[in-house]
Amino acid sequence: MPEAQAAPSTFDPTLGVFVEMAHRPASLSPVYVASLAPVQRALLVIDGTVTKFLEAYYLEPVAVQRLQQVEDRASGFEAQWLACDAGDVLLRRSVLLRGGSSQRVFAWADSLLLPQRLTPAMRRGLETEPGGLGRIIIDSGLETRRECLWFGWQQVDEAQAPVVAGRYLARSYRILAGGRPLMMVTERFTEF
Repeated sequence: MPEAQAAPSTFDPTLGVFVEMAHRPASLSPVYVASLAPVQRALLVIDGTVTKFLEAYYLEPVAVQRLQQVEDRASGFEAQWLACDAGDVLLRRSVLLRGGSSQRVFAWADSLLLPQRLTPAMRRGLETEPGGLGRIIIDSGLETRRECLWFGWQQVDEAQAPVVAGRYLARSYRILAGGRPLMMVTERFTEF
């Protein structure tokens, strides 16, 4: 009789990448990473500009459509993750990533930025750059690093979604420079 073999272990590319999964918001449900499509797994762990990745993957230009960019004040939750004081000035920015040819919505993102920690070039880019934050950061020349916080499935209702209600694969991360957070970004990817 042949010897029983153990099931092969499933490699999880997210292990060690997301450093605050224990603090994942309750609005996010767990994700079985092995069940995701390859493009979804790649989007979870990519450490570069999502827009450029989507363009390469889908072979079409991706347009960044700014939905909102307003000044606000940091809440306690936001202050905790941005290492600032509650009530500090921040910018709330929302964008859609849409296929330039297909008009398909690939993702939408909400960002919280601390303008007082941004370089003058980054602040100008936020006003004039039609592209995404990744392009603004690259163009600024500032050395930054990304710290992935958490991910999960997010059910979004019609009041929350800028395009269509449904289930989105969401991830949140911070961009740091000199050890201090400049911004916190939450990206939501449509199901592929």
